[in-house]
Amino acid sequence: MAQKQPNFLILMADQLTPGALPAYGHQVTKAPNIDALAETGVVFDSAYCNSPLCAPSRYSFMAGQLPSRIGAFDNAAEFAASIPTFAHYLRRAGYRTVLSGKMHFCGADQLHGFEERLTSDIYPADFGWTPDWQRPSAGVCVRSNQLDFDDEVVFTARRKIFDLARSERDRPFCLVVSLTHPHDPYAITEEYWNRYEDAAIDMPRVAFSPDRLDPHSRRLRHVYDIDRTPLSERQIRNARRAYYGAISYVDDQIGSLRATLGEAGFADDTIVILLADHGEMLGERGLWYKMSFFEHASRVPLIVSGPRRFAPRRVAQSVSLVDILPTLVEIAGDGEAGDYAMPIDGRSLLPHLSGAGGHDEVIGEYLAEGAVAPLVMIRRGRRKFIHAPGDPDQLYDLAADRDELVNLAEDARAAEDAGRFRTECASRWNLSALREAVIASQRRRHLVAASLSVGAYHSWDFQPFRDASRQYVRNHLDLDDIEAAARLPRRGAQ
Repeated sequence: MAQKQPNFLILMADQLTPGALPAYGHQVTKAPNIDALAETGVVFDSAYCNSPLCAPSRYSFMAGQLPSRIGAFDNAAEFAASIPTFAHYLRRAGYRTVLSGKMHFCGADQLHGFEERLTSDIYPADFGWTPDWQRPSAGVCVRSNQLDFDDEVVFTARRKIFDLARSERDRPFCLVVSLTHPHDPYAITEEYWNRYEDAAIDMPRVAFSPDRLDPHSRRLRHVYDIDRTPLSERQIRNARRAYYGAISYVDDQIGSLRATLGEAGFADDTIVILLADHGEMLGERGLWYKMSFFEHASRVPLIVSGPRRFAPRRVAQSVSLVDILPTLVEIAGDGEAGDYAMPIDGRSLLPHLSGAGGHDEVIGEYLAEGAVAPLVMIRRGRRKFIHAPGDPDQLYDLAADRDELVNLAEDARAAEDAGRFRTECASRWNLSALREAVIASQRRRHLVAASLSVGAYHSWDFQPFRDASRQYVRNHLDLDDIEAAARLPRRGAQ
C-alpha cells in the first residue's frame, strides 16, 4: 500500500555556510534547533549550490536545472514563467504550494507555480542589478530591513500553518519559508550579539595572501573594493560575531516554526528540509560573501528530517540543490515522477535518504559579478575542478586538503585527473557560446531597464493581497461561524 503523501516544510536560509554550524562541527555557534533537526534527520556533509549567488542558485533549486540551461545568469536575470518548478510538479500532484519570504524572482511572474505567496520579496524584481561583462568593475543594530522582513516571513508562515490546520485537510502542503539572514551586512540585535563572547570568536582559518590569490579571487576583491579599504582584525571579528548572532536568530525562527508544526498537529506527517542558497566566505582567504567555488561559498547545509520515513544518518557523497526537485516529485508519488516537461539536471536523493547509496557528483556554473567569462566547477569523489577561460585551472583533493591550499592542476602527479576534467569541460560546455549568450542577455536587460525608468514606473514586485472584509469579526459574516473556523482545535474536537 502506497504511503500517504507527506507535507513538506522547506526552510531556506540565505548565505549560510555549513562550516559555521555546530551540526557540521563548528565549535562556536549556538544553533540548538538545527542540532535537533540534524539528530532526527539525514545530514548531507557535502551538499553544494549550483551557482554561488542568490537568484541563479534559487532558480536552479526551483527548476532542477543548471543556470546555463534556463538563463539564470545573475541576480537580475529573468526567471521565465514557462520553466516548470517543483511548485508546479507538486501542485500537479495535488499539493497546496505556498511561499513565505525571499526567492529573488526577477520578471513579471512572481509565483512560478506557488498557489499562494504570503509576503513580498526583499529584493527588486526588475533588471536594475544586471552586471556588465564588457565593463568590469558590522556590528550591533537596533533594527534592520532584514529583521523586519524575516519577522514578517516567520509570522505569516506560522499563521498559514495554523490556517492549514483549521481548514479541511484534503490536500497535503509544501510550504517554503525563506529567510534573508544570515546574509550580510553582518548586523544583528544586541540580544543575539550578546549570545557570544568576543574572545570566543574564531578568526579565518586561511589567511589573506595576495600572492596566492587566483585571478577570480582578485577580481572579487576589486568588486567589493576591499583592497582600497582593507579590514582590521577588529572589523573581521565583529563581522563574524554578528554573522554568528544571525545564525542564532535563524535557529530561533526554525525552532518557532517546528513548534508550530507540532501545535497544529502536522509534526508526524511533515518532512522538514533545511538548506541555503549558497555559503559565505566570511573572511577566508581575504574573501567575503559568495561568488566563488571555494568550499565556504559554494557548500550549503542540507538536512532532511522525516523520522517516520528516513532513519537518521550522515551522507558523505556530494549532491546539490538541483537534486531537490526530483526528490520532492518522487516522494510526492503522483504517478508521474520522471514525467518532466524539460530535461532535469538533478537526481533524486531518495537512495541517499534510504541508505541505498546514490550519486556523488555536483556540476556548478557561475556567470555573474567578478567573472569575465563562464566559471564552471565539477565535484566528483574527492576531487574538485574549477575552470574559466583565461584563468589558470584549479584542482583540489578535498579529502587531503580541506582548505584548498594546494592547487594540483599543474602537478604531474595529478596530470591524468586534470586532463580528464579538462576534456569533460570541453565536451560538457561550449563556453565561448555561453559567454556570448550572457553578454547578449546583459545588453537586452540593460536596454529594458533603462527604458522602463523613463516615464511612469510600473512595478513587477509581488504585492500580497489580504481581503480585510474576510478577516476577524465582520457584520456580514456569521459570528459563530467565524469563531468556530478560527479555533484550533475546533469546538468538539478531541
